[in-house]
Amino acid sequence: MILITEAQSCAIITPELAFDAVREAFIAAVAPGAASFPVVIAHGSDPQNRFTIKSASGSELAGLKVGAYFPTNDALGLPRHASTIVLIDQTTGRIGAVVEGSTVNCYRTAAANAVATNALARSNSEVLTLFGTGHQAAYEAQAIARVRKLSRLLVVGRDPSRTETFVRNLRSTGLPAEAAAAESAVRAADIIVTATTATAPLFDAAWVQLGAHISSMGSDSQGKQELPTELFQRAYLVCDLPEQSMRIGEFQHASPEATPTAIGAVLTGDAPGRKADGEITIFDSSGISLQDLYMAKAVLDRHEVNSSIEG
Repeated sequence: MILITEAQSCAIITPELAFDAVREAFIAAVAPGAASFPVVIAHGSDPQNRFTIKSASGSELAGLKVGAYFPTNDALGLPRHASTIVLIDQTTGRIGAVVEGSTVNCYRTAAANAVATNALARSNSEVLTLFGTGHQAAYEAQAIARVRKLSRLLVVGRDPSRTETFVRNLRSTGLPAEAAAAESAVRAADIIVTATTATAPLFDAAWVQLGAHISSMGSDSQGKQELPTELFQRAYLVCDLPEQSMRIGEFQHASPEATPTAIGAVLTGDAPGRKADGEITIFDSSGISLQDLYMAKAVLDRHEVNSSIEG
């Protein structure tokens, strides 16, 4: 069994590696024989400490990811989130590799946004509105800046002090960030990204301009919601995995008759991407295990290359 520690995976992962791995995973998810199994949502001995298990198999890979959210880590001075990927050796059924990947998971989530935005947003999009000022939101901002040249990055946060700190940190990396109110930010946006833990819409559907692209990154369990449902009826709905999106993702709030398109089908050309400049597009990222498996494979492949060079 191969073990890649958090320190090793953190040293290996790059935005480019993540983008390519996630794009490959989205395509693998719509290939014949691919399977994504029901998500297990569980908790620790202290019920506020939660973890999920997402598992999948494709033509090349099979395995699972355990994603933990432990608020009690605050008292220990540790991050609340942890992520571990397990690849199954398909010839023996034993564990082939374990990749500790908390940082990898941040890159993976942001890469999903970047791949979808690159496929769906107008090529001349330059104003990004970002809801959220948490750890993941910073990764989302950087990922979008790599696929579109941004002239403005409008940050909407609940806490003014935290928002100003977040904006200052983004500006220090060269991004044109500024704090903004929700309505003015949405009305100005070519791209809207929501990276929150919200359980109610973050903005009014009427504020969204024609031609905007929206990525909802935070809805991954029942009850979570970031977008106004009125928007779904006048937008092209795309997601990572339709069945999962309708069950635990943002589209759990859509009409039961809604038929979201898998982003993998857009990437292969089997489904259309943006059909007109004035079309509103929405991507829902509830997170699928094949993303994690392909991220783990990319990290392992790079680790092997690095080891051979060092050896």
